[in-house]
This record gives sequence, C-alpha cells and structure tokens, in this order.
Amino acid sequence: MKQPTDLDLFLFAQGRHERLWTVLGAHEVDTGGCRFAVWAPQAREVRVVGDFTGWGAADGVPLQLDGPSGVWSGAADPARRGQRYKYRILGADGVWRDKADPMASRAQTPPDTASEIWTSEYQWGDDAWMKDRQGEHHRRPMSVYEVHLGSWRPGLSYRELADELTEHVADLGFTHVEFLPTMAHPYGPSWGYQVTGYYAPDARLGTPDDFRHLIDRLHQAGIGVLLDWVPAHFPKDDWALARFDGTPLYEHPDPRRGEHPDWGSLVFDYGRPEVRNFLIANARYWCDEFHVDGLRVDAVASLLYLDYSRGPGEWTPNIHGGNTHLEAVDFLRDLNAAVYADHPGVVMIAEESTAWPAVSRPVDWGGLGFGLKWNMGWMHDTLSYVEQDPLWRHERHDQLTLPGLYAFDEQFLLPLSHDEVVHGKRSLVGKLPGDRWQRVAGLRGLLAYMWAFPGKKLVFMGAELAVEHEWSEAWGLDWAVRSDPLVGGVHSLFRDLNSLYRTHPALWELDTSPDGWQWLHSDPASNVVAFARRSHDRTPVVCVANFAGVPQTAYRVPLPAPGTWREVLNTDATCYGGSGAGNLGSAVADATGCASLTLGPHTTLYLTP
Repeated sequence: MKQPTDLDLFLFAQGRHERLWTVLGAHEVDTGGCRFAVWAPQAREVRVVGDFTGWGAADGVPLQLDGPSGVWSGAADPARRGQRYKYRILGADGVWRDKADPMASRAQTPPDTASEIWTSEYQWGDDAWMKDRQGEHHRRPMSVYEVHLGSWRPGLSYRELADELTEHVADLGFTHVEFLPTMAHPYGPSWGYQVTGYYAPDARLGTPDDFRHLIDRLHQAGIGVLLDWVPAHFPKDDWALARFDGTPLYEHPDPRRGEHPDWGSLVFDYGRPEVRNFLIANARYWCDEFHVDGLRVDAVASLLYLDYSRGPGEWTPNIHGGNTHLEAVDFLRDLNAAVYADHPGVVMIAEESTAWPAVSRPVDWGGLGFGLKWNMGWMHDTLSYVEQDPLWRHERHDQLTLPGLYAFDEQFLLPLSHDEVVHGKRSLVGKLPGDRWQRVAGLRGLLAYMWAFPGKKLVFMGAELAVEHEWSEAWGLDWAVRSDPLVGGVHSLFRDLNSLYRTHPALWELDTSPDGWQWLHSDPASNVVAFARRSHDRTPVVCVANFAGVPQTAYRVPLPAPGTWREVLNTDATCYGGSGAGNLGSAVADATGCASLTLGPHTTLYLTP
C-alpha cells in the first residue's frame, strides 16, 4: 500500500471513494512493515501503538496529517501480519484515547478489543457461481434459511460450518442462507446488531479467510449468501467509533439525531460525505472481498423518519419542517445505486415496516432502490391469524385475504425471521394451538401456504426441527429431536417444498406481478382459501389451504379449468406425519370448473393440471 494520494483524499472528502478499504486502515507493504491511515480530522495528534511498540504510554509510531483531509498516515517498519494494534488519539478535547481501527479487516476475539494486521491469501473456487449469478434475481426462485452462526451448532468454526451447514442447507433445498450480522461485535447477545468492526468478520469463529471459505463452499454447492448489515446505528463503546477524535465524528452531533433511544446506541451522520463513504464502501467491501450475494439492510424505518421512536421535543424537523430524514434517504438511494452498478447480480433487501412508498423501486423512478422489501404486513397478519384457535379464526379471515390486496405494491420477501421466535413470542410451532400433533400439522400447512404466496421466502433456523422452545443465542438448536417422526416429516416437507418451488415457475416467475396471481376461493365460515399462481406461459399451480383444524370432505373449490388436476403436495400426507387424508393423487373439476376435495386438518395442498 502506498500513502493515500491527493486523488484518494479528494474522493474521500467528496464521499465518492469506491474502494476506501484499500486506502485507509492497516496494509502490509512489499518492502516490509505496515502503513497505517485513519480519519480523525479534529485530532491534535495520532500514533499507532501495538505489539510492535510495546503498548506503553510513551510508545507509538506518530502519524502525519495529510493536509485538510483529516487523514493521518504513516509507516511502522517493525509491524507484521498478525500483530495487534490501536490508534492512540489525542482528541480535540485534550483526552488521549486508544481506538480500534474503523477499517480493520480483522479484530481480536472479544472481550479483547484491538485490531489485527491481516492480509488475505484466500484463493476462491466459486467462479462458476459468480458468473451464473449475474442477472435479475426477481426472475429466480429464492428461499432463504436464516442463520445465527454462533448458535446453529455452538462450538463450530467457520470451516466446520462450511461442511455441516452447507450439507444441511443443501439437503433442505434452500437457494440461499442469510447470516445474522457477522461483523465484529463485542456483545454476543446483541446477535451482531451492535457492530464495532464494520470491515472485520466476527473473530469468535475464525479468521477472515475462514469466513471466505464458508461462503465459497456454499457457493460451490449452489447456495447464495446474504448478510444482515447494520448502517442504522452503532454502539457507544469508547474504544470504537464513538467520539472517535474527541468529537462526534461518525455520529450526528445533535443527540436528537445522533442517539437512538430504543437501542442505547449512536446514529450515523448521513449528511457527512466521509461517513456516507465509510458505509457505502463497506457494502461494496462485502460484495467485492467476500463474494456475498446480497445485503439485508437492518432497521430501514429508523433511518427514514426523524421522529422514529421519539416523542415531542425529542427530534428536530428537516429543512421543510417534516419528519423525513432527507440525508438518510439520499444515503440509501446512493447506497443501492452504487451496489447495483458494481454488482448487478447482488440483491439489496430492506427490513422496512412502514408504508413508505416505492422502497423496492429504482432510484431513477423515485424509489429507494432496494431489490426486495420484507413483507412485514403479511408476516404480522398471517401469524396473528394462525395463532388463533381454529374455532375463532373466521372472525379474523381478513388477515388472510388483506395481504393479497397489496402483494404487488412492492417486490416482497415473506419473512418468518428470528425476530418472531424470541422475547416471549414463542417458536413457530409453539405459537400454534392444539396438542403437539396439531401444532406440527399447523406448521406444515402454514409453511406450504407461505411457499405458494407471492414473494420470496425466509425462515429462521429451527423451523425444520419444529422446536417447541423459542430461540436464544445462549444455546444451540435441539438436534436430538430429529428422531421424532413428526420432526422428520417437517424436514421432508421442506425438501419437497423447495424442490417443487424450484421446478414450478408459477411459484416464483411472476412474484412481482398481479398477472401471476388469482384468488379462487375465500370462505370465512370454513376457514378455507384457494388461489392460483401462474408462470409466463400461464401454467398454473393451485394452492388450497384448510385452516379449520378439522377434516373437510367433498369440499367444493373452483379450479381454473375443468378436467383432471394432479395433487403434487399434501401436507397431511402420511410421509410428513399427517393423517393421510387426501384425493388419491388427483382431483377432477367438472364442467363448471369446481372440484370436490378431501382436506385434512391444518392441510395445504397444491394441484397442477
């Protein structure tokens, strides 16, 4: 690495340096030693201290300020790969602080907080995947297995997960995995959402190249990798980003904009070009350096609104007197435009829970530019419905039908995520009424209903085990339950759902268009709904879901055309642990287009012509 050039510093000051991680941070040089560069514009003095200096109060390699850029840089000849370091900064307030490197590519394992000098030597083997992923993700099936790596099987490293997780996800047939934040974070129970090292993978499970190996193995198995990414806030740890040069630098200086009341954290200053550059370059970094296939952007709603979780007097309006966070909106648009320009095969996903319009529309159409948006309305309505005793579900039937009215307002992903199985919300199967058999049957019916509904799919780990207890990062999944035949049935259902999903374009090809959707039947009295999904060639798949909790025989359902229809999935089949109620593999629609179906309790079935 050479000293930052005038062009590098100019681009950074403008917020437009596309590969900022190659300029700032710690980098080995060919002649030996290491060059360091850090942004601290209000600092009075900056030194590098570490294993190569002795860490003493009088030790440290002084860095030089590069003109008005606020970037301090310099070389330390004794520094070597693997050694620990921090920046010792004399702040504008006259206080010395030891700070971890914001651009470090490797961080120490918590509770230690230093940065480490690191250079990747990883050789990728996913060329075929990277070439194939170029193109429109909306035109492809996407079913996502969401994972907290530290608790999937506690004690496994990135390299061990590369074998076991890849095998498990491939067996279930998911197209993608999504990792809860894997960036460096000091507090394990934050699940990674309190990031202190945006450019460093979590060291608890291995090295950055070990993490690359995990992604590579998943790619070679045909599985895409999405990362949760947290640009909405960062923690107040005094050794990390907070008051980095003795002043609010990364955070907004006004606490009414710079502090998050719910999470006890700090909010980035999205109007500052260097801060925007830090974040947008970070998104590029994970796509470039780690070959990730998408970023799920956390807590987008908290970025969009100045009064998010704030009462009167706790927020300041924008220049027009409104509550829109104009600088954050511009940041999100710039972020998405930059990532899609560089990586057209990558998908940007918004976790956004409000009625903000055009979240998943292109920037040049006036949208925020995301590729997909989590459909939180579908999730809340559907879970609220199925949690009710079937005896009373007819009173909430609109919770099933309402999502069909807005299913194409955005380009949606349907999430049954980690957020729905923690903090007293119970596990998915634990939410459902009845005894164990009924709850597992209800879970099977819910999953098949979800896989047929318009939108990409996401479920959190443990759904395939029908776990009764809610998730905690403090313990792993209960793998011992796999011996339960009911659990084996759910596991088999996931395999079959994902196989059918991949092989029937009607279930994904027109996910974002009403041309691919048709309501056929909605009966509150019997708790039955039916709809058809269609592909470009108009070939339909019909989904019929019985939420009554009891069998229904000779139940009349209109189908798209008269003739014989093949039953390609029945969640009440004995192979899944069901009662075996069904239609002997087929159903006949008469001249009026109606068929008499046998529907088992809690059953969803698919029919094709």
